Amino acid sequence: MELDLPILFLAVFLIPASIKDYLSYRIPNWVTFPALATGLGYFFLTRGVDGFLFSLGGVLTGFALLLLPYLIGGSGAGDVKLMGAVGSFLGPKGAFAVFLFSCIFAGVHALSLMASRGVLVDGLKRYGRILKTFFLTRQFIYIPPGRREKELKISYGLAITLGTASYWFWLNA
Repeated sequence: MELDLPILFLAVFLIPASIKDYLSYRIPNWVTFPALATGLGYFFLTRGVDGFLFSLGGVLTGFALLLLPYLIGGSGAGDVKLMGAVGSFLGPKGAFAVFLFSCIFAGVHALSLMASRGVLVDGLKRYGRILKTFFLTRQFIYIPPGRREKELKISYGLAITLGTASYWFWLNA
């Protein structure tokens, strides 16, 4: 298992981003913008225009994958920019794979957080009522979460970091 330079560069940015996000639920621009620039610059310098386009494709893929969750209030702008930064190092396919791994980690984190705060059963019942209504009426009627469920926050930056590490281990297994 060999560490490559882009992964080392990416780790330099992901570790402080995930720590900051875990502690404050914010990912600062002083992490995401230099990460984006480093990824784009690295691939331009090492692979020329093709490398730059590979990296840019990853940035755009990373942004696109988290843009809708951001627009509906499910993630923060820092999460979107961090996913774009990951894409700048891993390209479009890598950004997509990290996104999938990150969703798994975020989902497990959300479920464990809901369970620890005593709102998991309520959340499952709520979704059960939504599904039951849909199957009986063929109409999707959303039932919003209660106050306690709305107060829960997850650190998606940490999920992105764990997703990136998982992707790297998956590639090198």
